[in-house]
Amino acid sequence: MSTGPSGHVARSANGPHFKIRGVTREVTWGGTSFRTFLRTVDGVRINSVYNPAAAERVTGKDISRPPSHDLVFVIAHGFTGNADRPHVRRIARAFARHGAVVTFSFRGHGASGGRSTLGDREVLDLAAAVSWARELGHTRVATVGFSMGGSVVLRHAALGGEGNGHGDGGGGSSAGASASAGGPDAVVSVSGPARWFYRGTAPMRRVHWLATRPAGRLVGRYGLRTRIHHRDWDPVPLSPVEAVPRIAPTPLLVVHGDRDGYFPLDHPRMLAAAAGEHGELWVEPGMGHAESAAPDGLLHRIGDWAVARAG
Repeated sequence: MSTGPSGHVARSANGPHFKIRGVTREVTWGGTSFRTFLRTVDGVRINSVYNPAAAERVTGKDISRPPSHDLVFVIAHGFTGNADRPHVRRIARAFARHGAVVTFSFRGHGASGGRSTLGDREVLDLAAAVSWARELGHTRVATVGFSMGGSVVLRHAALGGEGNGHGDGGGGSSAGASASAGGPDAVVSVSGPARWFYRGTAPMRRVHWLATRPAGRLVGRYGLRTRIHHRDWDPVPLSPVEAVPRIAPTPLLVVHGDRDGYFPLDHPRMLAAAAGEHGELWVEPGMGHAESAAPDGLLHRIGDWAVARAG
């Protein structure tokens, strides 16, 4: 999709990976942002927002280098989040100081259609968002995921950047890979799990209750605006720690707080060990879990890392 000087939609980006529905405009610092619905390869409508890079990047009272206009950050939120949550909008504003930003709501979350599969078919949602970002003209893509989204960005990159419903190439997922869309140029997983079915903390036991019990799914639907699929995974998706070695040589950054109440530090350490030389691990002192716990300073450091590493 291209835009004129006033942000007019000149053509629709109806490619093989998504369709655009209901484009609207919002005025932002650096130009025009677009809110639209993408359609995944399995037919789910995904609420998505595009924010161009900010006009200038500001650090404290000083103006530093301008943002990269060829780079786009595609943000994958955590379970029960969505593109309109205040902490997701804050993250979008922070990364807009470094490049353009695409945010979206995973299936079953917020205004998106479908039901959440807690990280399995969400790979298809991320694939549609990345395809849209490239269609908008960005030559470099950094995917940044938080918590559940952190596991999704790992599998998305391991699968070559696309899901087509034919399996993980031996990993056993309902969302498979295709080389047609291409993978990301850099990957950041924040507060993500290393393995599935973890119940070692009280918050994760509550997540499992939400996902596996009828009463929990009702709480998710009406209390958290999250519609959760009632079916178990069949087959079980490729785990994050199994996905990581397949990401190389794409640069990978694993970020985790040392006060994360959901996943203890053995999770990021397992991911970093699986990544080997192509991955980096940042353990953040005093940080809790996911989007709401990530300070602006950390977001700007991640932005600088992506600008330097993404291609």
